Amino acid sequence: MSLINGCTEVSSEEEFYDKALDYWKSIPSTLNGMLGGYEHISSIDVRGSQSFLKYFVQGKQKMALNRALDCGAGIGRVSKQLLLPMFKTVDLVEVNQAFLDQAKTYLGAEAKRVGKYICCGLQDLKLEEKTYDLIWVQWVTGHLTDEHFVKFLQQCKHGLCNGGIVVIKDNVAVEGVELDSVDSSVTRNIQQLQKIFDASGLRTLRQQKQTHLPKELYRVTMTALGS
Repeated sequence: MSLINGCTEVSSEEEFYDKALDYWKSIPSTLNGMLGGYEHISSIDVRGSQSFLKYFVQGKQKMALNRALDCGAGIGRVSKQLLLPMFKTVDLVEVNQAFLDQAKTYLGAEAKRVGKYICCGLQDLKLEEKTYDLIWVQWVTGHLTDEHFVKFLQQCKHGLCNGGIVVIKDNVAVEGVELDSVDSSVTRNIQQLQKIFDASGLRTLRQQKQTHLPKELYRVTMTALGS
């Protein structure tokens, strides 16, 4: 059985993860570095995320806004522009310590509302029970094998407060699974993603496409998952 369904090129788990870590260690701790040279799309991206979350913040069963977790946080772009303006406390998870160190500067005065800076890969993340109202996972799940992706989502389920949600915001392939051998990541199609979501025991609550991104980029989809 392959580590990533539909991608036979990934045959060594250790190599897959080590190569990704080496890649991110070579990337500057800047906004442009986080976005692969597309710094100018940040505001478009954040507006799409805000629009998606409105449904859960203003809906019948309003999501609490106490604590959020930013997964694959980098220097804290999503925390600064999306999560900290909404939540009382935000924790950051990032595999590259240099990015977390820069986050403390990048977040400025708002850094005082960061609860934890957690340096680890999502495949190794362990969460305390019923801690987070929102777990935000953006542009990072392609760095997980299928098995670790499912286990990560199960950790998220364990870490959600009652009424909390996980949001997966990521690139989506038109068909199949595409490997990026430079940063050691994959882009799954929506069917592959849905299989992983279903295997985790989380329910799909809502799904929406990110609009107004440059045409040369992948399609980006936001999916909200809940218990």
